[in-house]
Amino acid sequence: MTPLEQAARAAQHAPSVFNTQPWSWQISGDTLELFADQERRVTSIDRDGRLLILSCGAALHHARTYLAAAGWSVSVERLPDPAQPHLLARIRLGRPVPPDPEAIRMATAIARRRTDRRAFDDRPVTDVELTRLRRFVEAEGAYLHTVRPDQVAMLAVSTEVAAGAELDDAAYRADLHHWTSRPGHTGDGVTPGTAVKPEPRRVPVRDFFPGTTAQLEAGASHDQGAAYVVLFGNGDQPADLLRGGEALSALLLLATADGLATAPLSDAVEADWPRHLLRGLVSGIGEPYLTVRLGYRHDHEPVPAAPRRDPGDVISSTR
Repeated sequence: MTPLEQAARAAQHAPSVFNTQPWSWQISGDTLELFADQERRVTSIDRDGRLLILSCGAALHHARTYLAAAGWSVSVERLPDPAQPHLLARIRLGRPVPPDPEAIRMATAIARRRTDRRAFDDRPVTDVELTRLRRFVEAEGAYLHTVRPDQVAMLAVSTEVAAGAELDDAAYRADLHHWTSRPGHTGDGVTPGTAVKPEPRRVPVRDFFPGTTAQLEAGASHDQGAAYVVLFGNGDQPADLLRGGEALSALLLLATADGLATAPLSDAVEADWPRHLLRGLVSGIGEPYLTVRLGYRHDHEPVPAAPRRDPGDVISSTR
């Protein structure tokens, strides 16, 4: 298996909204191209494809991280061809180089990283750790705002308002059903084993199975030690969102490598008014892409892995 195919396979572990995995890869010689799969866009909550591009950006960073850890230099062209808007990036393999030690730590975390929707315990995330995460996010071209204690209520309100509006929307309920009732062979979507039952939380967590079959208990803790961070950037054009997705991947992989549990929260950016409230949290200086909950597990039992698509359905090559 070539390094580029191995990188594309590593990218299969990247997070995506509703676990849609909305990307495909094309390998040709020393080049790996990333395409957005618009048929996998969750249209009720992602009319403009913002979340889709963020998801693809996370996959791009996973692939880059794998190659850096494996000892390969690469060049990356983002949005390389205006005539092909679905072509998001082109990775060209360079010469062998010494493996990057930090990339090795993060690459080791790729398969271990899970979205953990359970409540985190009372142990706080330190300012030192949050500063370290912020540096990695900024190195990928985005920014990170740590939600202050006095701002958590606004984050909770914006998330709750978004969730309520979405559950009142028939199109959202149809999308929710579609991505939570997938046949096993598709390797995508959200399964009951990775979804959490509704419980009072500092900030609400999406109810993927309203009134039915979510299997995870939130646990005895109440997120008291959790940190909430808002990932944001300078704009919401495709180039901005792609870099935002790469920054999201860097955040999640480094946090996982450092022993933190993570859970992206996209509800508040999916509706106009909640997104406006979220802009207020970052003082209007940028465009919010996503919120992430960070913390330490109260229950040390790992969350079941989310399903993944067959690489043969996602990766193709030309000789």
